Amino acid sequence: MTSFDSLPDLPVRAVLPDVVAALAAHGTAVLVAPPGTGKTTLVPLALDNGGGRVVVAEPRRLAARAAASRMAALLGEPVGETVGYSVRGDRKTSARTRIEVVTSGLLVRRVQNDPELAGVSTVLLDECHERHLDADLLLALLLDVRAGLREDLRLLATSATVAAGRLAELLGDAPVVTAHARTYPVELSYRAPARGARIEATVASTIRLALSEGDGDVLAFLPGAGEIARTTAQLGSLHADVLPLHGRLSAARQDDALRPRERRRVVLATAVAESSLTVPGVRAVVDSGLARVPRVDHRRGLAGLATVRVSAAVAVQRAGRAGREAPGRAYRCWPEHEQATLPAYPEPEIRTAELARFALELACWSTPDGSALAWWDPPGEGALAAARTLLVTLGATTADGTVTARGRKMADLGLHPRLARALLDGSAAVGTRAAAEVVALLDAGAQLTDVEAELRRLRGGSDDAARRWKTEVRRLSGLVKSGATAGKSDAALVVALAHPERLARRRSGSAPVYLMAGGTAAELPAGSGMGDAEWLAVGEATRDPGRVQGTIRLAAVADETLAVRAAPALVSEVDEVAWDGDVVTRHVRRLGAIVLTERPLRTPPRQLVHDALVTGLRAEGLGLLRWSENGRRLRERMAFLHRVLGAPWPAVDDATLLSEVDTWLDLSRARRRGDLANVDAGSALRGLLPWPEAARLDELAPDRLEVPSGSRMRVDYTAEQPVLAVKLQETFGWTATPTIADGRVPVLLHLLSPAGRPAAVTADLESFWRTGYAAVRADLRGRYPKHPWPEDPATATPTRHTSRRSR
Repeated sequence: MTSFDSLPDLPVRAVLPDVVAALAAHGTAVLVAPPGTGKTTLVPLALDNGGGRVVVAEPRRLAARAAASRMAALLGEPVGETVGYSVRGDRKTSARTRIEVVTSGLLVRRVQNDPELAGVSTVLLDECHERHLDADLLLALLLDVRAGLREDLRLLATSATVAAGRLAELLGDAPVVTAHARTYPVELSYRAPARGARIEATVASTIRLALSEGDGDVLAFLPGAGEIARTTAQLGSLHADVLPLHGRLSAARQDDALRPRERRRVVLATAVAESSLTVPGVRAVVDSGLARVPRVDHRRGLAGLATVRVSAAVAVQRAGRAGREAPGRAYRCWPEHEQATLPAYPEPEIRTAELARFALELACWSTPDGSALAWWDPPGEGALAAARTLLVTLGATTADGTVTARGRKMADLGLHPRLARALLDGSAAVGTRAAAEVVALLDAGAQLTDVEAELRRLRGGSDDAARRWKTEVRRLSGLVKSGATAGKSDAALVVALAHPERLARRRSGSAPVYLMAGGTAAELPAGSGMGDAEWLAVGEATRDPGRVQGTIRLAAVADETLAVRAAPALVSEVDEVAWDGDVVTRHVRRLGAIVLTERPLRTPPRQLVHDALVTGLRAEGLGLLRWSENGRRLRERMAFLHRVLGAPWPAVDDATLLSEVDTWLDLSRARRRGDLANVDAGSALRGLLPWPEAARLDELAPDRLEVPSGSRMRVDYTAEQPVLAVKLQETFGWTATPTIADGRVPVLLHLLSPAGRPAAVTADLESFWRTGYAAVRADLRGRYPKHPWPEDPATATPTRHTSRRSR
């Protein structure tokens, strides 16, 4: 056991006795300690009491290796003795190792294979505030282990932020120990990018300013390796060493960036340097304000990364790096007024990330929906459901979520389930090396569109991308037993095993447009060299906003035999009766959305024909039916009574009638579109009239009303208020406005001139005779002298004729 006094005098040393005591008394604890307090390196040494191994879970491989190296240096030992590490593709431990630093994802796999964690006394979950998906899952699994198998397993969760209440609650109302950082003042300034400028240009110019305004090294935060490379290119003339620091670098180059030098350093880092790593010598921080976070990568159908603004908490952590060892400066590359709009904390990955790997781990833990576990934040139902559906498609689970033997093998590989399926099945079909080459390419992305051409480039290449690809191919090849000897269409088959729904067949026409099995159309870019292929296995595809079809970014030439072999679950053979402008009947063999073969059906099932006709009506409207004038009028009158009187008078609007077709429309004699035009909709509509109320239809909503002249005028029910258009002379003697619907609704009178043009509109005839008629009379009697214009219309004789004929 390491003596507390022998450890470096970092802020966390003062609370180490409290941490040890809290774990001894409660079994769980939360340590709140800002970056730079020494929690990652001193706490594991303090917890090593000889009673079992201490396992430290870090969110990133770089942080795990760096923490192990720092602790080993404090003990005066090489890594792999008392302190070791295990990360993907790299491990340094021995029988003497008592403190092991691992990545969260690796520890998830270890817990799956050994839920009791034999020989482990304590697990330290570092940097919980970063809310990585693997870390949240690991926390849930360890809580389950402690509740059911290992009450003696001690759990310590560390966080750089004080918002640890929920974390302590999850750990059984665990005690919270707080360490306060000894920091120096940091002067903040804001440098907004120029209009249209790339962030790399702003960061580069700000780095030059930081070097000119102060001493010491500069740490700059950028979202990814691409931005780091482009910023490096703009700093070629600096009198300082420019060093990249991100997870895709080799271990040697990562270690080199963390070592002080004689010359000043400019370290260009991703989020790996926010909290779990210490970069000594830094006096200035340049923050781009951007970060890469997990999102669904729709190009590859895999978990991908998106560039987002950082949270306020992350911005504080980044700026704090400048004040670790002395007063410093922090330059924020965004307008100062935008600071208040930043989110308070990072969004938990469990809410935003693609969840296929996560769902496979849940299935391996025998809780496919995660309901048996305690969550900091539960996974989103929609994302988890989509992931579970994919696992069934890949054969990793059964329909009820039970993991299959194949699924357990896929999980053991530590790859996305799509890539795991491609590696396992591809190895058996085309050989391990050939499968590993394609899987490594799918995981990393490509420069060329043609998979075969890209593989040739990488095999003969010596650049960083080619070297990383070759290293990954060797690692993947070692994960599975040697498979078959490579054969024809090797690459296409492996691509199709990973993305069966992206198998694509060329559409007819001159343009190289392909329909993918998932239903999306995509076009090959010019110069791909594959435009004559009938079938493709697509690895990447994009679709820009507003475009109907996508663009194929990575694909291999395939054929129908390969497609059926790679995606048997997508092959279906059915009698298909559908609406496509008319009833289409055929027997179809499909691969997803792609039609392989088809032939006409001689006697299609009657119910399927009926369903297709209903689909056509709902797609194109009731205008497909025959509507006589009487039928149209009946519908308008019924709609009026439903609006005014309600039940039992039914609704007859389009939405209601289309949703209840079978309750009023007989389609038994219809077989195709033309037959619908012979269906009398008006007659069918009469079947909806309520009885016995229907006997009063003509009374409540009369088709015509008799006016004082004896004419029977048609009532117009198309407007909100029924309208009766009648020549003014025919209404003489009418002292009250007519009403319908049992007197509830007055008819709106459109009083017409002798020429049939509107002269007045009123729903109060008595008032019109008193106040409005005189003006109408004065205006019209000179123009129509042959027609009567009495001074008192209420007592005058109505007529449909001129004055002469009236006499």
